[in-house]
Amino acid sequence: MPVVSVVNLEGKPVGEVELAEAVFAATVNPHLLHAAVRWQLAGQRAGTHKVKTRSEVKGAGRKLWRQKGTGRARMGSVRSPLWRHGGTVHGPAPRDYSYRLPRKMVRGALCSALSSKLAEGGLTVVEGWTLETHKSKALRGILNRLEAGGGKALLVAEGENRNLELASRNLEGVKLMRPGELGAYDVLQHGRLVLSKEAALRLGASLSGSGASRQGRGAGERS
Repeated sequence: MPVVSVVNLEGKPVGEVELAEAVFAATVNPHLLHAAVRWQLAGQRAGTHKVKTRSEVKGAGRKLWRQKGTGRARMGSVRSPLWRHGGTVHGPAPRDYSYRLPRKMVRGALCSALSSKLAEGGLTVVEGWTLETHKSKALRGILNRLEAGGGKALLVAEGENRNLELASRNLEGVKLMRPGELGAYDVLQHGRLVLSKEAALRLGASLSGSGASRQGRGAGERS
């Protein structure tokens, strides 16, 4: 099992924790990661694109001139797609881009992402997220001490933490999630992953045990 140093919010080591080998030391599967990222991004698409057909554009429905005898091409309506400001044919319509990905693939992709993040030194485990204030400036100082303030940082905390929620929401590049909401794309999108000790143990237990089948639901699917 991989053993990771646990630090406090000052960045000083306070102990160690053993992480689940099947979750944090798994073989990285690039093809599985690619499939999971595509699935999650597809679920985030709004799908609200729309064009107007000839029945929806502005214009009268009368015939513009008589069929024969004018020397001009026959034309039945000013709303024809052949005309400027006419309707559009075969254009995009509202649709749902989400699709189902097997839960085993979602779980495997998340394990690959977590293992990759640990192998490249981008994972930090903190003792806990006990903040004395909800000020963003205080959290920024903590992230700087944890070497997580220079780029995008993903914070994972177990349970309700109002101070952490308020302090992180105004920091650019910082995102707060719970273990049950975590997806492979979220891990790969951020350069630094900061887990609380409780969240790290929760991920190890859920992804390597029977509760892993629920992991990742909602990350790429719209309700």
